[in-house]
Amino acid sequence: MTISVAERAELAAAVSELLHGECTEQDVRRVIGTDDGFDRDLWRKLAAQGVTGLLVDSEYGGVGLGALELEAVAEATGAALLPAPFLSSAVLASALIEAAGTDADKQRLLPGLVEGTSVGTVAVTGARGTWAREGVAVRAAAADAPGDADYTLTGNAHYVIHGQVADVILVVARVNGDFGVFQIAPDADGFERTAATVFDPTVPLSTYTFDATPARRIGTAGWDAVQQALDLAVIALAGEQVGGARRIFDITVDYLKTRIQFGRPIGSFQAIKHTAADLLVQVESATSAAQHAAAEQASGGEKAGGAIALAGFACAEAYHTTALSAIQMHGGIAFTWEHPAHLFLRRARTGLQLLGGSGLHRERYLSAKGA
Repeated sequence: MTISVAERAELAAAVSELLHGECTEQDVRRVIGTDDGFDRDLWRKLAAQGVTGLLVDSEYGGVGLGALELEAVAEATGAALLPAPFLSSAVLASALIEAAGTDADKQRLLPGLVEGTSVGTVAVTGARGTWAREGVAVRAAAADAPGDADYTLTGNAHYVIHGQVADVILVVARVNGDFGVFQIAPDADGFERTAATVFDPTVPLSTYTFDATPARRIGTAGWDAVQQALDLAVIALAGEQVGGARRIFDITVDYLKTRIQFGRPIGSFQAIKHTAADLLVQVESATSAAQHAAAEQASGGEKAGGAIALAGFACAEAYHTTALSAIQMHGGIAFTWEHPAHLFLRRARTGLQLLGGSGLHRERYLSAKGA
């Protein structure tokens, strides 16, 4: 479904308004200390706005939108530091089921994800965290007694986003010289999930271990379907990064206007002005990269891969630079856990590595350019 620019802006504004009221800094700090790590009531409210079903066809309860709307909404979630399974469930899992699943798979799995009553995740990468085909460390084999579970999985998957709370668990595994997408039950035999120690508690990660774990294959698609889902996840992450970068930049500018030193606001000092101007250029450039990637993906053009790769590293690095500079421009207070700049820096550093990191995206960008 296609919507107008104005409608897209209204959608993002509605999400932003909800998060402004129910995902404040205090809410974020409270939620990350809970067992779930996210607010299920807020998640259901986001579901009512269509956030959890952005990429899902209306036939399965979704709103059937695309990359442009995804990026716009992600800017709002990133600005709020939303601690919720947006990337894992609303993007990665939903997009992968749409790309790889049969109609029966979609009818069975997508409505719960759209309604926010189920939480999905995708186990893709091994210990190296490449988020590329060579990094897949789980193998699938045909089950001895095929039934609902026609395969078994063996191996490990790392950096599984919101992996501890997911009940729709998809696993990318090597099978017969190719790749497949498999679903396992949360209580499956031979399956163990361990919460990872993370730098940023708003993005919880898990390690999955499979030991002849019964699994059900989702469709017959291979790596191309996985890459489609990963591309959308990179666009969403880029949107979150520019949303977060702009928010911490605005917080910093407000501080520079009110912090008095030597009888005048520190924002009036030449060195501070130059730093702020450089950061504004980075934030605006990163925003353009994220929105361009979404536009290219939505158009299905040949340049989409390069645009997505560019956004993958440009937005991550701009966010990190902006958050780190915000810490320095605030002075010692921003190094404390009580200041919000601390939270933005942690999210920014996580994004430098998530979904492959700058190294992978630079390689993809150069490859797309034929370098």
